Amino acid sequence: MARLPRYFVEGQAQHIIQRGNNREPIFAAEQDYQVYLECLQKAAEQNGLDIHSYILMTNHVHLLATPQTEDSIGKTLQSLGRRYVQYFNYSYKRTGTLWEGRYKATLIDSERYLLTCMRYIELNPVRANMVKHPGDYPWSSYLTNARGQESTLTTPHPLYHSLGRSNTARQSAYRALFRGAVSKVDQQAIREATNTGWVLGNDRFRDKIEQLSGRRSRPKRRGRPSKTVD
Repeated sequence: MARLPRYFVEGQAQHIIQRGNNREPIFAAEQDYQVYLECLQKAAEQNGLDIHSYILMTNHVHLLATPQTEDSIGKTLQSLGRRYVQYFNYSYKRTGTLWEGRYKATLIDSERYLLTCMRYIELNPVRANMVKHPGDYPWSSYLTNARGQESTLTTPHPLYHSLGRSNTARQSAYRALFRGAVSKVDQQAIREATNTGWVLGNDRFRDKIEQLSGRRSRPKRRGRPSKTVD
């Protein structure tokens, strides 16, 4: 099957997932997480990728980011891969690939899904029963977005800025979003869109993306075309 071309629409955020090969760990020690974040920060800055939210799990990574150019995501992950894989393989005396094929990415309707996707990403360790609260997990953007921890990696999205007039107000409003879990419907929509590579949004948003990108934003409907009556 031919690979679908990557989406790019200027100013539109994307949800990105990269997994370890055969779901094997890509982090084995605290230093690994720190090195990965340092490599990611440098690569994102060099290639124009604004990262709004992230989570580093044991065997995979989620990013929510807005690319400034069509090549921002690919070049960032390529550069990151070279630096981090070299470090990881040297540290653990291994060879070969670390990643499971191509990264997965989907363009999202920011108005509808951006804050929901941020919650989905930062709640990963809670759903995995690793911690009881996202603030207890050190390798995510929650501590920056919700508690104001300084970060040179993340760039606030305009919708995050709209949560309040001050940093304190925005952080308080963001924490309030976590009083409830992400709905099962939204979880399923996010997972399905990211795994298939189709756009995450309603039909109006998908129509808009098709006009801007020049490619389909959703799978074709199954079944025979409906009959017309003369």
